[in-house]
Amino acid sequence: MPGCSCWNDVFQYETNKVTRIQSMNYGTIKWFLHMIVFSYVSFALVSDKMYQRKEPVISSVHTKVKGVAEVTEEVVDGMKKSVRRVFDTADYTLPLQGNSFFVMTNYLKTEGQEQGLCPEYPTRRTLCSSDRGCKKGWMDPQSKGIQTGRCVVYSGTKKTCEVSAWCPIEAMEEAPRPALLSGAENFTVLIKNNVDFPGHNYTTRNILPGLNTSCTFHRTRSPRCPIFRLGDIFRDAGDNFSDVAIKGGIMGIEINWDCNLDRWSHHCRPKYSFRRLDDKTANESLYPGYNFRYARYYRENNVEKRTLIKVFGIRFDILVFGTGGKFDIISLIVYIGSTLSYFGLATVFIDFLINTYSSAICRSHVYPWCRCCEPCAANEYYYRKKCEAVVEPKRTLKYVSFVDEPHIRMVDQQLLGKSLQDVKGQKVPRAPVDFTRLSKLPVSPLDPAPAPGQPEEMQLLRRTGTPRSGDSPDWCQCGNCLPSQLPKDSKCLEELCCRRKPGPCITTSELFGDLVLSRPALRQLLLYQEPLMALDEEATNNRLRHCAYRWYTTWRFGSQDVADFGILPSCCRWRIRSEFPKSQGQYGGFKCPY
Repeated sequence: MPGCSCWNDVFQYETNKVTRIQSMNYGTIKWFLHMIVFSYVSFALVSDKMYQRKEPVISSVHTKVKGVAEVTEEVVDGMKKSVRRVFDTADYTLPLQGNSFFVMTNYLKTEGQEQGLCPEYPTRRTLCSSDRGCKKGWMDPQSKGIQTGRCVVYSGTKKTCEVSAWCPIEAMEEAPRPALLSGAENFTVLIKNNVDFPGHNYTTRNILPGLNTSCTFHRTRSPRCPIFRLGDIFRDAGDNFSDVAIKGGIMGIEINWDCNLDRWSHHCRPKYSFRRLDDKTANESLYPGYNFRYARYYRENNVEKRTLIKVFGIRFDILVFGTGGKFDIISLIVYIGSTLSYFGLATVFIDFLINTYSSAICRSHVYPWCRCCEPCAANEYYYRKKCEAVVEPKRTLKYVSFVDEPHIRMVDQQLLGKSLQDVKGQKVPRAPVDFTRLSKLPVSPLDPAPAPGQPEEMQLLRRTGTPRSGDSPDWCQCGNCLPSQLPKDSKCLEELCCRRKPGPCITTSELFGDLVLSRPALRQLLLYQEPLMALDEEATNNRLRHCAYRWYTTWRFGSQDVADFGILPSCCRWRIRSEFPKSQGQYGGFKCPY
């Protein structure tokens, strides 16, 4: 049996119950928002090609730099003189790893260096006045060698620590202005870029068949040409090549492959763009530009020597990125499924309007002062139809119904010895009456049927004689209540009258007798639940008494959830107990259903 129950739970289907509101305003808002969402979804589907499966690009890059520059440099060989030299590709390009290449634009030379002892170049760290200022074996990361512990003359009156290093020590000089290879602006670079989209089995390159090898890239005239003039690259990025060439920099060449591989609209061509990657504020950065050192070694008179060159130049990083897309039915279905939730924004927005403009604040502060907002009062009706408020079933929760008030009062607090009649509570709208249930109530056989043609009269509450002052408690307003028999700490729960203000008691109404006290009607209700019930007189009285309690709370409170926590007035409770008494023992009183 448990196995069958589990299988029955598996083969079930649940769906939400929908409230349909016939409103021109909200219907217009719904369709307006749906059209906005549909337009956005359709636009994104076409413009972003969301029906395609995207594949990232895999690429390889090869570069060739060409150009010749004439350099005039001053050489000190006994006397200063200017020497003209011609630099070709082998002189100004240096190999780099990855998708990068380097072009030298400026340099400083220190020629004729050999291993030996010599004074350090004068700086704040290396100046000294005696040998005490130098430490033998000390290696400063900013120094060019290892100190010997001696303080020697560098030039004139300047003395520095002697070091064991490549001598003479490199001088701390500024890069020449203008740059020695300022003609590098006219150099050109050919970029060969092969790309592959393995998921789509498609391979291509940026060099097309029949390429004019004399072309040069131009943003509008030759946007597909893979040959770039270095000066044009900087101009396109918004920089000046001559300024950057002095201390060097880093330039990014971006190649974007945004490929549409569908057969009906095939397009796969690169788009080139340029971006400065290093810090442009050379005066503010700690180490501006881009430079490094390398040496050329040689032997002279059987002595190893070198020429140290500090190179300033521009490193070009080639950044290849992009995607290749091709129609895929799975991607289309996933996109459509993910965008269906956007249509729920209309529901969220309309629910927000209904919830906001159905609050008590709008009813008391907005509608009386804003005439144009009066139509929004219909939101309260929509809210009642759409939402069902559920109160947490706490042990302190109680509901009270007075016959002279149109609403119900909810009390959610501990009484602490205070009479329930005196607790104000929170006003709660009474649930609408279901007249179909009243029409099915059995008519008491003791009530004579009205004669034909004789009009029926609705019986009002009868005012009976007021009992003696000693019989009714102070909190009683109808004169028919009796003191509670519960212990002192619990009797305050039963100190409740059927009225808020003095007046006739509800037990004097004809309907109270027909609904609550009619023994035949209550017996039929019990038999309706248990057709074969057979009880003795004592048990029958108990069942009828509790059935009368339940029928009274259902009548006065309407909703079954509220009736479960409804408190009977003292006058009604004792009237029911007198009609269906308990032969022995004390009455238990109200018990929390949860």
